[in-house]
Formats: sequence, structure tokens, C-alpha cells
Amino acid sequence: MVTADLISRALAGDGEAFRELTEPHRRELLVHCYRMLGSLQDAEDALQDTLLYAWRGLGGFEGRASLRTWLYRIATNRCLNARRSASRRPAKEWGVPEVEPPEPTRLGDVVWLQPFPDALLEDATDVPPGPEARYEQIEAISLAFVTALQVLPPRQLAVLVLRDVLGFRAGEVADMLDSTVDSVNSVLKRARAGLQRRRPPAADREAPPPSGSASEDAIVASFVRAWEAADVDALVALLTDDAFVSMPPMPFEYEGRDVVARFCASIFRSGRRFDLVRTRANGQPAFGAYLRAPGGIRHGTGLYVLTLTGDRICAMTRFDNGVLPWFGLPRSLPSR
Repeated sequence: MVTADLISRALAGDGEAFRELTEPHRRELLVHCYRMLGSLQDAEDALQDTLLYAWRGLGGFEGRASLRTWLYRIATNRCLNARRSASRRPAKEWGVPEVEPPEPTRLGDVVWLQPFPDALLEDATDVPPGPEARYEQIEAISLAFVTALQVLPPRQLAVLVLRDVLGFRAGEVADMLDSTVDSVNSVLKRARAGLQRRRPPAADREAPPPSGSASEDAIVASFVRAWEAADVDALVALLTDDAFVSMPPMPFEYEGRDVVARFCASIFRSGRRFDLVRTRANGQPAFGAYLRAPGGIRHGTGLYVLTLTGDRICAMTRFDNGVLPWFGLPRSLPSR
């Protein structure tokens, strides 16, 4: 009854009523757009497009599905349009002065990836997924998962997220995409196979320690000590054999403990020393990195996000310093 009253008021042009209708869904829609696009900036743009389209098209909401489902239909199609039309951010050249990195293992193809602040997940992950969801909500926002999604064809990506992450039924997804149940099931089968090729089976890795647990804190503290001391041997001791480093929007990727160790050594070899400020991104431990300068001011150089397995680090993703404000982190720190 309350929703019906708000809809009536919104249809009459009451913007505040429309805001009350849509506000409970904003965070989860932002997360949905982020999974679809891999970029927080693009997700925010898609969310604004979604709300504007919904405001202008509210008269077309017939109530056959819930308002939430209707908004997901709009958001998904806004994201599909963005995927088809957008020119993705180009890769950047190596730009770290006085550092000559080793030859990368390969060049990555998802250079537009951006981190997602955990502060924006607080409300979104409280929404229970539908009955057919296959993934935990935190797992489905991890960097590895979001990266793997980005290489799927747009329609496969949409179907997999709607079905396996959000748990919408096949009939609901077919309505959202103006398709058929048979087509949705066929696309989902191909999407699952494509995702499996990009992600190692869960059984191959130990689960990460729970967020905020003593086990996680111990790994994080060891990493901070090693990184701030430029202690490559201590860093190597924390890594899995297949440890992986990536650094969008630079395409350089390093795989394997030895080559990651050489990469870290190249960072520290020129005398660069850092202080780390802890935060969280994508449900994972993260750190603002601040380069110590001769005058005492410490300049923000980027954000590191760790992926943990058991009591080891299996991946580190480095983002440029433009993302620091998203995490409430300053561009620089004063001298001590």
C-alpha cells in the first residue's frame, strides 16, 4: 500500500516520492552495474542512467513484477548498452619513475578494472539473493570474479549475473532481456563454461580467512611489515607458488612466486620506501600506498588489494592513485 501511494505520487511528478521508492535499491543496483562493467566510474554513470530512465518511464511500470525487478531490468539493459557502445579506457604505459620492471608474464586485457570500496557494500550485501543463486555475495564482488566476468560476451555476462549471482528465475531473466527461457538457459550454460575457464576451481584453493579475523589480521600485519621494510624475502614467504600481480590500467601481469619477487625487488631497488594505510576493497584487504619523500611528505602512489588463500597471498592488484579518494584516503600524508 505504501509503495502504491509512492508510485502514485511519483507519477504525479513528486521527485521525493520517486527517491523514496528507489533509494532502498541504489546500493545493490550500483554493485550490479559494477559487476557488469568492472569499473566503479562506469557503474555510477550506469546507475544514474537507470534512475533517470526509470523516472521518465515510470508510467510504463505495470506492476507485473516487483519494482526491484523492474529496476534490475532497466539497469541490466543500460549496462548492456554501455558494454556495446563504450570505448574502454586504454591501457597505460609503465609510468613509475626510476623503476625498470622485469619482463611481464603477459599483458592483461581487462585494463579498465577498478576497485570497489567495501564501505559501499554495507547495504548492498544485506539483500538476500534469490533461490537459484550459486555464489555468495562477497565472493561475487571479489576482483578475481569481476575480472573473469569482463571477458564474457555481454549477454552471457548479464544472464550469469542475473541467474547465478542474484538468483532470479529463468523466466524473470527472459522477461528482463526480452528473450525466451530456452535461450536464457542456453546462454547460461555457455557463460558458466566460459567463467570456469577463467577461474580456477574453488577446490584448488583454500578459502580466505574471514574478514576481520585474527588469521586475516596476521597475514595483513606480516605483509605491511615486509612491504614497509622493503623485505623481499619476507614478502616471498607470504606468497603462494602461483602468486599473481596485476596493475590496471597498466597491462603488465606477473605470475609465479619468483617473477613476482623480481617485480617487488625492482620496486624497492631504487630506494623507494612506502607507508601503507589499511582499507578494504571488493571484500578484500587493501592499502593506500604512500611513497616517502626526502622532505618528509608521503605521496600517495596507488592502492594495493590482496587476495588471500589460507594463510598466504595468492594475488595482489595495484591501482593508480586516482582511486584513493574513493576510500576516504588523502592524496598525501604529512611528515611524521
